[in-house]
Amino acid sequence: MQQKIKGVVLHTLKYKDTSVIADIYTEQSGRMSFLVPVSRSRKSPVRLVLFQPLSLVEVEADCRPTSSLHKLKEARSCYPFATIPYDPVKSAIALFLAEFLYRAVREEAENRPLFAYLEHSIRWLDACRSGYANFHLVFLMRLSRFLGLYPNLEDYRPGDYFDLQNASFVSLRPQQHSHFIGPAEAARISTLMRMRYDTMRLFAMNRQERLRCLTVLNEYYSLHLPNFPELKSLEVLKELFD
Repeated sequence: MQQKIKGVVLHTLKYKDTSVIADIYTEQSGRMSFLVPVSRSRKSPVRLVLFQPLSLVEVEADCRPTSSLHKLKEARSCYPFATIPYDPVKSAIALFLAEFLYRAVREEAENRPLFAYLEHSIRWLDACRSGYANFHLVFLMRLSRFLGLYPNLEDYRPGDYFDLQNASFVSLRPQQHSHFIGPAEAARISTLMRMRYDTMRLFAMNRQERLRCLTVLNEYYSLHLPNFPELKSLEVLKELFD
């Protein structure tokens, strides 16, 4: 059945010489995979340039309930990027977040609040002209709400450790594992979790602090998402901010 579907491009993989497989997080059905024909013709109804990391697209595809790979017929951009492909920092952030979402978001069911969050975030990054160095950190922290991984912040007491494995503050240093952060860093968690896109520029962080925050966030997700791998784009992002 032919369907028009709106989505966010997460990943593409070359498939033979005439097509690619595109993984897209869709508004209607969550994660979906599409077989995208590759053509060099300007008149082609599908142009591969539309499938950049985090691109917002609307596709028309033959979707069958018994198939996990849907044949894509047409595609168009829902929001042509103005800055992301041309800004090296934004491009690196987009590449990292697309890979992160590709590995983290597996549900094949409608989740419109999550899709709305992704769309709003992508549009915000593209439109922002300055003060977006912490964007990926805020994105990951707020994403945890949609994935059911938001940590318990209510029980904090000065001097507590933060147990990454159990997502909670504890008064004593964990003895059964090494996945925790000390009191000094733990004291900043509630402040960091309050950051929003429009206020994050007010939270001063140097490069070392930003890298440390990214490392902790990556470890946190790795502990709570099954089979979460090392991300290739993580090192690229770290080097960019080094």
